Amino acid sequence: MNESEFLAERFEENRTHLRAVAYRMLGSLSEADDAVQEAWLRLSRTDTAAVENLSGWLTTVVGRVCLDMLRSRTSRREESLGTHIPDPIVSRHDGVDPEHQALLADSVGLALLVVLQTLGPAERLAFVLHDMFAMPFEEIAPIVDRTPAATRQLASRARRRVRGTAPVPEADLGRQREVVDAFLAAARDGDFDLLVSVLDPDVVLRADYGTVREIRGARAVARRALNFSQFARFGRPALVNGAAGLVTAPQGRAMAVMGFTVKDGMIAEIDVLADPERLERLDLTMLDD
Repeated sequence: MNESEFLAERFEENRTHLRAVAYRMLGSLSEADDAVQEAWLRLSRTDTAAVENLSGWLTTVVGRVCLDMLRSRTSRREESLGTHIPDPIVSRHDGVDPEHQALLADSVGLALLVVLQTLGPAERLAFVLHDMFAMPFEEIAPIVDRTPAATRQLASRARRRVRGTAPVPEADLGRQREVVDAFLAAARDGDFDLLVSVLDPDVVLRADYGTVREIRGARAVARRALNFSQFARFGRPALVNGAAGLVTAPQGRAMAVMGFTVKDGMIAEIDVLADPERLERLDLTMLDD
């Protein structure tokens, strides 16, 4: 095995981890793949003789690439258009696809990814690399061009934002499914009172049609769900980022992917991707069986 083949093999060993880092940073599967590919290109142009920890080196490179991509989004004022729903990872309702396992470790639900989008690029990087991947602040600091102490403060601010905003989901997947099934049944039947009963009083509904519409409060969300009742019969159970969710596909064509955050036996957050252009890019073939 020559050096090029050896590096390619080592890179493949790290690919899944690098993609998981990039997905948490960017909330986009296609951009995560672009970031990982850029890391490979940089590795192929680098003399690695002095690299003692290749996995750490690659993680640092992917972090830098993602940071640049996030800053580029901000400079193009993309974020001013409003928060969008991150790319959902959809699996069959009876189990997460093995290929998705690493991407979904640490319960990376849509609700958490939505909150991560509200962080500044440097805060997001510090939080993701330290809190999710246990990278020391001493190694993160050079990426964000700050001291370790300042980097620790970045992560601390991000942590407070996440804890204060992202709801902690119900751990029992079976209980999640019961609540989501009750929501779906109520929507199918047009039962307003039952819908309200399964929704947290402060529930948040975000629907991304290319631009995001946000609705808050159980009664307002229930009224919106009644508008969905004509399509509810096409709802199919699925796992969305490892949590109970739904895919609505009239005549086999995906119309919406719905992720639910169930907390204390009630739905605390609903995140809906209904942008036709983005839905077409999702691989939903595993739901055809």
